[in-house]
Amino acid sequence: MIIIENLQIEYNDIKLFDKISFEVHNCDRIGIVGKNGISKTEFDKDIREMSEEQKKKVLVAKSISEQANIYIWDEPLNYIDILTRLQIEEVLLNFKPTVIFVEHDETFIEKVATKIVCLENNVLKN
Repeated sequence: MIIIENLQIEYNDIKLFDKISFEVHNCDRIGIVGKNGISKTEFDKDIREMSEEQKKKVLVAKSISEQANIYIWDEPLNYIDILTRLQIEEVLLNFKPTVIFVEHDETFIEKVATKIVCLENNVLKN
């Protein structure tokens, strides 16, 4: 189990999280919803010649193929086609890795998340 207490994250003077707390248990797949953003273009410096969809597929595949105790994904479905989305759902539901992910697709969250952490005004909403 991982206990996250009073997590506070800032990036370029933008407060992303302010004192949020929650627990992560083995096999939890935690979806984070709510405003949490930094422009993703700041992080896409590699594999520039691929389409956004191709980049996302490579990043998700690379992540899940590496053994880890916990995976942290930021909007794994951005630019993803429906077939790949279904494959990601299947992997998460069958493989059951411990994952914390930010995603805005409510159907995906409802299908794969075992717990939902909702942020409102940069704080945890009960």
